[in-house]
Amino acid sequence: MIEIPKSLTIAKQLNETARGRRIARVTAGQSPHKFAFYCGDPADYPALLTGKTIGESRGLGAMVEIDVEDCSIVLGDGSNLRYHRDAGTLPAKHHLLIELDDGSFLTCTVQMYATLLAFRAGQYDSEYYLVAKAKPQPVTDAFDRPYFSALREGADRLSAKAFLATQQRIPGLGNGVLQDILFRARLHPKRKMSTVSEEEYGDLYDAVKKTLLEMAEQNGRDTEKDLFGKPGGYRTILSKNTAGRPCPVCGAAIQKEAYMGGSVYWCPDCQPL
Repeated sequence: MIEIPKSLTIAKQLNETARGRRIARVTAGQSPHKFAFYCGDPADYPALLTGKTIGESRGLGAMVEIDVEDCSIVLGDGSNLRYHRDAGTLPAKHHLLIELDDGSFLTCTVQMYATLLAFRAGQYDSEYYLVAKAKPQPVTDAFDRPYFSALREGADRLSAKAFLATQQRIPGLGNGVLQDILFRARLHPKRKMSTVSEEEYGDLYDAVKKTLLEMAEQNGRDTEKDLFGKPGGYRTILSKNTAGRPCPVCGAAIQKEAYMGGSVYWCPDCQPL
């Protein structure tokens, strides 16, 4: 799934491989999927995009936005974007295919659900998209301590996981990346925010900034794949890869539990509830 480090990584890789290339052919909706969501009719995508040049790409929380002259392509959480140097590695099924003028391809497939949007710039007004564009990314200077402090207002009844990963407080910070953030802040995922001291909240801020920056600098987490289908270089402390293994700090067995629609991981000694 796309979260902040993955969207930043894919955008960076798109800028290195596809920026400046002209779109030679577009196919959208080749493999019908009940939860593949397009902007309007995907049959209109070829006329909208063919012949235009790809510009800058950027990560927007859980989305990747690609400038295409007077249009935008926005790929949302759940979309798997891949770059292919030639047709030899194209998947048999795809939900969006873009052939570039050098014979390379971009393909997008849907995992469980995803948005695959193409529209004229400024003509898409989804609140989810607009909020992600408006709010500062945690890896930027605009996401400072006063900004983070303001996010806490009205959140006392929430758990630490709910605080970080709901209501688009921090777009693109989801269940995947929050595990290591909470570990570094020594907070249990179920810990109520009302019990978190100011000092602990400062530690949480530091963990958000440092963890996400580290993940982005290493091309994402090892549990996710980049534009070329390669796992990220950041080795997760808490994830499906480490459940049941010894905590790297204290040696206690890393725990796993279903909570709020996804699995949470924690160390019972480092993150007591």
